[in-house]
Amino acid sequence: MLHRRIDATSIFRNLDWFTVLLYLLMVTAGVISIYAASYDFDEAGILDFNEFSGKQVRWIGLSIALGFIILLIDTRMYETYAYPIYVLILILLFITPFLAPDIKGSRSWLVFGPMSLQPAEFAKFATALALARLLSGYNFVLTAKFSNFFKASGIIIMPIVLILMQKETGSALTFLALFFVLYREGMSGLILFGALFAVVIFVVTVKFAEPLIMGIPAGEFWILIVIMAVMLAMLFIFNRRFSIVRNVMGWYALCAATLWILTGACGLNVPGMPVMLGIIAVTALYILFEAIKSHAYSLLVPFFTPILAVVFMFSVNLAFSYLQPHQQQRIKVVLGIEEDLRGAGYNVNQSKIAIGSGGLTGKGFLNGTQTKLKYVPEQHTDFIFCTIGEEEGFWGSLTVVALFLALILRVISIAERQHTTFGRVYAYCVASYLIFHFAINIGMVIGLCPVIGIPLPFFSYGGSSLWGFTILLFILLRIDAGRKQVMAY
Repeated sequence: MLHRRIDATSIFRNLDWFTVLLYLLMVTAGVISIYAASYDFDEAGILDFNEFSGKQVRWIGLSIALGFIILLIDTRMYETYAYPIYVLILILLFITPFLAPDIKGSRSWLVFGPMSLQPAEFAKFATALALARLLSGYNFVLTAKFSNFFKASGIIIMPIVLILMQKETGSALTFLALFFVLYREGMSGLILFGALFAVVIFVVTVKFAEPLIMGIPAGEFWILIVIMAVMLAMLFIFNRRFSIVRNVMGWYALCAATLWILTGACGLNVPGMPVMLGIIAVTALYILFEAIKSHAYSLLVPFFTPILAVVFMFSVNLAFSYLQPHQQQRIKVVLGIEEDLRGAGYNVNQSKIAIGSGGLTGKGFLNGTQTKLKYVPEQHTDFIFCTIGEEEGFWGSLTVVALFLALILRVISIAERQHTTFGRVYAYCVASYLIFHFAINIGMVIGLCPVIGIPLPFFSYGGSSLWGFTILLFILLRIDAGRKQVMAY
C-alpha cells in the first residue's frame, strides 16, 4: 500500500495549480456577476441562499468537494471505466425525455425534490472519456480504415441524437466540437472543409432567397458558382496533370461566353437551374472519366464534392423547415432577414444595448440600468456576459475573454505534454468544449450567432453546467498530475 500513499501525496505536488487558480478566479467572478445580474435593490447579500448568487455559491462548494474527490481517484480508473460510464450516461439520456417535465418546450431536466439536474451536461465528460479510450486503444489508428472513423464518429453522434430527443438543440450541437479532436488525431482536413462549406451553403441559401438570377434564387445561383470554383481548386490540389485543369477552365469559359451571348446579346430567358446543373454535371463526368482512364483515384474528391454540395443545397430548405418556429426566427434575425426587435430578436437587441452602454470602463458594480430593470431575459444564465459588459465595460469584458483564453491555452499546453494518447485526446476534448461554449455564448450575446441556449462556463448560473465543467476539468488535472508517476509493484 506504500505506492498508493506516495501516489496520493504526490497528486497535489504535481497538480497544475495555475489551472486551479484560473478555475477559482472564474467561478468567483461568476458568482459576483450572477449577484449583479439578479440584484433588485432589496439589499440581499451575495451569500443569501434564497438568491441566485447564494445558490451558486452552494453549487461551487459542492463542485470544489467533487473536484477534490476526483483528484483522489486513481487515473487508471478513468480509462478502465470509460465505456461503462459512457453507456450509463447514454441510458440516462435516453430515459430523460420520459421522466423530465416539460420546461419551455424541452424535456431535459430531471427533478430531484428541490434540485434539478441536466444529464446532457454530464454527457460531456462521459463522451470525452469514451472517445479518449477508443483512440488510445492498442494499434488503433483513426485513419487506418474507415470503420475506425465510423466508431469515433458514433461515440460523438450518439449523445447528440439522444439530446435532440429532449429538444435541446444547443446542448446537442456542443458535441460537434469533438470533431476538432479527431482532426488533431489525423482526420482529413477535407471533412472540416466539408462542414464549413455546408455552413456556408446553409447561410447563403437561407439568407439570399431573393432576388432571382436567371430564374434561380440569388443564394442558390452564387452557391452553384462557388461549387464550380471549388471543383477547379480541387483539381489543382488533387491532380498533377495541368491538361485536365486547362480543359475545365476552357469549358467554363465557353459556357460563360455562351450564356452571355444568349442572355445579353440575344435577350433570351435561359432556364438557369438546368443549365448550371448541366455545366456541373458535364464537368463532374469529365473528371470521373479522367480518374478511371488514368487510375488517378484522388480525382474522385473533386468528382463527389459537387454532387454532395448540390444535394445539400437542395436539402437546406427541407432541413430548415424541420427546425422549431422559434429556432427559424432566431436564425433569420441573426442573418438579418428579419429584425423582430419585440420577438426573437429582443434578447440580443437588449443585450447589445447593455454591452454598448457600458463603454470603456462600465457603469460600475450594481449600477447597470439594463441589468437592474430586467430588460434582458435570462441575464443570470445564458446572457451573463452582457451584465459584465454593462457594469465593467470594455476592460471587464476583455478580462473575462483573457481568462478564457488563458484557460484554453493552458489546457492545450497540458494536452501536448501528455505521455499517453488517452491523456492527450481527453485534454483536447476539454479544450474543444471550452472553445465552443466560449465562442458561441459570447457570439450569441453580441448578435453574431443564433441564440441556442449555450451557457458561459463557470460564469452562468446553474449547478449542472458548473458540475459538468468541473468534472471535465478536474479529471484532466488528475490525469496530468499522474503523468510522471512511477507506480511501484
